[in-house]
Amino acid sequence: MPIDNLRILDAIVTRTSLDLVTKITPADLAKPTPCSAWTLHGLLAHMATQHHGFAAAADGESHPDHWRLLPLGDDPIDTYRASVNRVLNAFAAHDLADRKFALPEFSTEITFTAEQALGFHFVDYLVHSWDVAKTLGLPVEFQKEVLDAGLGFAKAIPNGKSRDAPGAAFGPAVDATGPSDLDTIVALLGRSPSWPDRMVPQMNLTPAVRE
Repeated sequence: MPIDNLRILDAIVTRTSLDLVTKITPADLAKPTPCSAWTLHGLLAHMATQHHGFAAAADGESHPDHWRLLPLGDDPIDTYRASVNRVLNAFAAHDLADRKFALPEFSTEITFTAEQALGFHFVDYLVHSWDVAKTLGLPVEFQKEVLDAGLGFAKAIPNGKSRDAPGAAFGPAVDATGPSDLDTIVALLGRSPSWPDRMVPQMNLTPAVRE
């Protein structure tokens, strides 16, 4: 996929996540999420941290400290908004396609192309938007172009024993179907479309914690 197209799709899902996060109340932060290791507070901290990590990588930074979990502070929504603004600005760089990304939570052995990095970020925040919406009991919809791309990425991610390993990006695919492509995407990436009716252990990109 051309990087400019991917950049647009990534911005859509990232802004959707922010739209949903702005609806969070203080009482919501203690709620469980489809990422079973986290309350909504923990999920939001992870999401903000990852934005900063990807932004730092886009700026040529490689130190793992850029991926260290950040506190949400007194205004979690504003903290998240700042992280969204940072990553979208970083991804808007005119020469982004020429840059290499050091993503230590994916690999410390290699760097990644901008297209790969955007793909990782895109699918992560497509699913995290669903996570937040489910937690809040709100609907979330995406246009066909977003879902087509998301389904392609989700199907391309290997589903094997590696997903059970500490630090795996996603838990094992769930044998579940739903009426929408978004249901299929989240099932392929280890979530039950019918959550919370069916609780599924999840993994995130932080070592030994499921997303």
